[in-house]
Amino acid sequence: MRYILILFCLLSASMSFSQEKVTVEKTQILERMLSEINSDSIRSYVETLVSFGTRHSLSETESNIRGIGAARRWVLSKFQEFSAASGSRLNSELDSFTVPAGRRIPYEVEMKNVMATLPGSDPGDDRVLIISGHLDSRVSDVMDSTSNAPGANDDASGVALVLELARIMSKQTFPATIIFVAVAGEEQGLLGATHLADQLKKDSINVIAMFNNDMVGNSVSSETDIRDARRMRLFSETIPAYETDQMSRMRSYTGAENDSKSRQLARFIKIVGETYQPDFEVTLNYRVDRYLRGGDHIPFTRNGFTAVRFCEMNENYLHQHQDVRVENEIQYGDLPEYVNYNYVASIARVNLSALATLASAPYEPENVGIRLELGNISTLQWDAPDKGSKPAGYRILIRETYESNWTTSLYTEETSIEIPYSKDNYFFAVQAVNAEGYTSLPVIPVPRR
Repeated sequence: MRYILILFCLLSASMSFSQEKVTVEKTQILERMLSEINSDSIRSYVETLVSFGTRHSLSETESNIRGIGAARRWVLSKFQEFSAASGSRLNSELDSFTVPAGRRIPYEVEMKNVMATLPGSDPGDDRVLIISGHLDSRVSDVMDSTSNAPGANDDASGVALVLELARIMSKQTFPATIIFVAVAGEEQGLLGATHLADQLKKDSINVIAMFNNDMVGNSVSSETDIRDARRMRLFSETIPAYETDQMSRMRSYTGAENDSKSRQLARFIKIVGETYQPDFEVTLNYRVDRYLRGGDHIPFTRNGFTAVRFCEMNENYLHQHQDVRVENEIQYGDLPEYVNYNYVASIARVNLSALATLASAPYEPENVGIRLELGNISTLQWDAPDKGSKPAGYRILIRETYESNWTTSLYTEETSIEIPYSKDNYFFAVQAVNAEGYTSLPVIPVPRR
């Protein structure tokens, strides 16, 4: 009888929330931004980056037509061009750092990340979001700094995506700050990303999400010849690389091995991305990166930041880390003709929809907890965020323990809720929602007495 009564109350209008499919509310502003993404623009960026011959981290820096120096100055000029077209909204710079001699670095070298910052419109909002691709390229020998290394897909495609989003998003304002960056030295050991992540951690910057785009342009696999331009992979760590003893105990105690903050970000991106682009699938890959490999999001996760990697669904190893050559009538090399620019544009839309949503959303709810009591009714409680604008309400996300994605959602304007779902059989999370429908990242509840 008690269960029936509570269920009736939950479904009644007086409780001011309703059950709905897990999705997000579309906004006209975001849909207009998405419509501006242009595959021809992306193609032009990739072809220009390839025209510098090589972008190896140890290549020429003084020439204006060849090498990593020319490439980074060109990217900087594009950021400056976008800033001029948008009322000087973007602040661009070359972030220099020195790398001592070591593995894959035969002598001390100066490297530079190319960065453009779109400051948040709310001076009280300290949140920062980062989107990156890596500027450098390579051939078969990672130490070969003189041979042509076009790097069209790896990773001119990622840098082109970042440039396209900077062009479009710099025309808009967002409460939170967004940093667009082409990082240096990825192929030599994630050097630019490590420098940036370490610096942000040292400065106590509130980075709430990092989007790493690395190889987002190939849609045909080598060997198996799979052709797939309708799906992408999104990698996120399972057990956090940065985990205190207390975090480890709580994870083990609550069975939250599949609920790291980066995993929550990945699920969030899937929901938002597929809402705005329903004919494109974001597949969640439950490992930090591909098998025994890594990318520029990893230095961020090691510093405790929430970070994920966007990547094409299938890789083509004829055009990845290869000398440019024809062998047995087969073309090798990372050339621009093997990039699917419409595919890059689709992945760019996933990035933009999630990035703009987070930059426009309220802060996450605070002190999210679940009451410790036996029973088949679960009670969630939380506090409104004490920064930023007040949320219009909150969304409760629900999934059964065997489910990989959120399957059910509830909405309430209160800061507590009783729901007829047993905490033994379900996982929960709480998001803050503003009046425009933008949602924060989900927060997993912790036990409360």
